[in-house]
Amino acid sequence: MEKNATEAITCTAEPQGLEVPHFRLLGVPVAQTNMSSAIGVIRSWIEHGDRGRTVTFTTVHMLVEGMKNPGFFKILEETDLNCPDGMPLVWYGRSRARVDIERVCGPDFLPAFCAATADMNLRHFFYGGAEGVAARAAATLKRAHPGMEIAGAISPPFRPLTQEEKDGIVGAINAARPDVVWVCLGCPKQEAWIDEFRDKLNVPVLLAVGLAVDIAAGDKSRAPAPLRVLGLEWLFRLCQEPRRLWRRYLVYNSIFLFRVLAEVLQPDRSGYEAQ
Repeated sequence: MEKNATEAITCTAEPQGLEVPHFRLLGVPVAQTNMSSAIGVIRSWIEHGDRGRTVTFTTVHMLVEGMKNPGFFKILEETDLNCPDGMPLVWYGRSRARVDIERVCGPDFLPAFCAATADMNLRHFFYGGAEGVAARAAATLKRAHPGMEIAGAISPPFRPLTQEEKDGIVGAINAARPDVVWVCLGCPKQEAWIDEFRDKLNVPVLLAVGLAVDIAAGDKSRAPAPLRVLGLEWLFRLCQEPRRLWRRYLVYNSIFLFRVLAEVLQPDRSGYEAQ
């Protein structure tokens, strides 16, 4: 069934009726939100005892990956909150879908959420990154926000996990009793990991935050603020890691621009069609 790219929808964010409006871009539901609203929604889920809620910080790369990969599109479709990470999503939402929206990206959201919920004494678990990165990020955030509790940190090996290892990770996370799990494995691996494990973990919220944990640990740096405002953080990252990221930014960005232009010229057609 086709879905209009600018279709306004709402989803119930918690049992008391808090609603999160969305619009669709390349078929993917993107939350009509800002930083404070996104924090409030996730805080509400935890306060009301929700389990297995999922959050992504959705980029151009992820939208195109969803267009190319129906399995990944399904994950994004079923995610509870796809925050608009990337200025093209914000610009599209404001101009085409005509919604009130601000950028909500993982590297900004992680420390902001820890600060805003310090009074709740939440237990945070960090999963992903190179050896020691998750633990360093946790320690750095704890120093900045003493009210948060560190439930644990795991940096898994860079290879497929055995079933025994998966069972061990599930056991370790559940034993730690976290309120929030921050997953840093890179897209689309981290979203697939959350989709696989969400029903096995007794956790209110799992968030796919990508580079945010590396930045919190001090291993990676952000683009200067003017580049972020102009939507050019991708260019900064491309200059840092051209061999790894050239395809993501040069090829995927071109596909995105082409498909959005097609939507503008044919507004009655969806940005995503099953292939």
